[in-house]
Amino acid sequence: MHIPDPAFRGIHQDTLKFLDLVIRARYPLLYLVTPEEPPAEELLQTLAESLNPKRKLLMWDTVSGWSDNGQHKGQLMPALSRIGTIKDDDAVICVLKDLNPTLRQPERNDNYPVIRCLKTLARESRRSRKSIILLGHEAIVPPDLREEMVVYDFPLPSIPEVERIITSVIPANKLEINGLAREQLIRACQGLTRQRIERILARALAAKGKVSEGDIDLVLEEKKQYIRQTEILEFYNPAETLQSVGGLENLKAWVKQRRNSFSEQAHAYGLPNPKGILLVGIQGTGKSLCAKTIAREWRMPLLKLDAGRLFGGIVGESESRVRQMTQLAEAMAPCVLWIDEVDKAFGGIGSEFSGDSGTSKRVFGSLITWMQEKTKPVFIVATANNVRVLPAELLRKGRFDEIFFLNLPTQKEREEIFQVHIQRLRPGRMRDFNYAELAAQATDFSGAEIEQSIYDAMHFAFDHKPPREFSQADIIHSLHQTVPLAAIARDQIQGLKQWAAESGARTASQDQQLVQELQTLVQKRGLSPIEVDDPSSFS
Repeated sequence: MHIPDPAFRGIHQDTLKFLDLVIRARYPLLYLVTPEEPPAEELLQTLAESLNPKRKLLMWDTVSGWSDNGQHKGQLMPALSRIGTIKDDDAVICVLKDLNPTLRQPERNDNYPVIRCLKTLARESRRSRKSIILLGHEAIVPPDLREEMVVYDFPLPSIPEVERIITSVIPANKLEINGLAREQLIRACQGLTRQRIERILARALAAKGKVSEGDIDLVLEEKKQYIRQTEILEFYNPAETLQSVGGLENLKAWVKQRRNSFSEQAHAYGLPNPKGILLVGIQGTGKSLCAKTIAREWRMPLLKLDAGRLFGGIVGESESRVRQMTQLAEAMAPCVLWIDEVDKAFGGIGSEFSGDSGTSKRVFGSLITWMQEKTKPVFIVATANNVRVLPAELLRKGRFDEIFFLNLPTQKEREEIFQVHIQRLRPGRMRDFNYAELAAQATDFSGAEIEQSIYDAMHFAFDHKPPREFSQADIIHSLHQTVPLAAIARDQIQGLKQWAAESGARTASQDQQLVQELQTLVQKRGLSPIEVDDPSSFS
């Protein structure tokens, strides 16, 4: 095993400092989480030689046995017994791999002796210079070891390390990319493991004999595949712009005002990174579309988190998924993290009868702690249909910069929504429609329902013999055939308005009628008057 070069040591200085601290403090058991072993092994070798006194590094895996003598291949209990025979004064770091299958099912009779042995070794190592480090792609922490074990995520490559990998893999005369394009290539590689970066660059080099600007798309496609394999996050490359959103002027102005807030100039000015926003409203009011347009407006990658995927059925798996998600999001920063329908995952989390042995509360606690304390520029866009079921801890200041209430679109906004969709579907026919009439016929329709009414009109016209272009009358016919969700969910909408009035949520639209309605609700409840949004304040 070779000693990494100075650049490697500098890149992982924070990790080295952490490991040095926990070993000198004689923490009994450490779980180092990483999907790739070689860089972690190199770092541990560096650590062992930098400690005072120097440590001997011993590694065990089920195929090769111990690294110094090859003994105990496929024999976990004898391997653990050897650690117990090491003298207390011997300065040794013991690294154990391939324990995840055993830790995943601690209740099995043939696995529990391993748990018992680890617990005993951890207790004994407090009085010695022995350190035990488990190495695996995900942290599996059985309940019996939670008090003994510290979990640390080995970081994915930082920007300096990505740049070092690129220059080490690609010869200088074959790296035909400079300036902004080179920066974009480095950013595109963020969030990938070192092996994947090396593999994709080697693939581009083998295909064309060089690496050029066109290979950025190749890296992005690899990133999509990698993130999809995590089964937690989805990678989006949104095409929607703010012009794709009809209405919601207050929200759009807020987004435009902060479009440069992640720049170096903003950092030098002293601006903190925006944390995120919560978008509240019934289905179809444009919450998901807004998440996509924010990422596009700010020119950031968009990661979508289905919060329900954080929950796994195996002990410790849910907590591991939260760590994996936050590590990946931070590695891709600056980025937008879209948490869709957060109310479905964490609604009623405060109930005493969750039925999952506290897993939901632990996952929720880990998530909101990260939201509060994250230092990397990860902007969170959370959406919720039923905000009343969300715990108060999620809604308090510090988790989000702002909470926006998205009501059903106004007459003017419905006109804009019709125009947006007609422009996208039939740009040459913009003058063929009376948008004021269409909007008047679509009272109480959401943006999604308006879009669907146009599609229904297109199906009706296409089914004509022979097919013809859809018309104003076709859209109106479709509207008359549709019962909007608002007619069914009036109580839910009124409840959301009541909540918006009580919480002081900001209205996403320039809707004076809604503002007056919220003011009336506030006065009836005897609360402090809410502030009316002035769009000019965002300009």
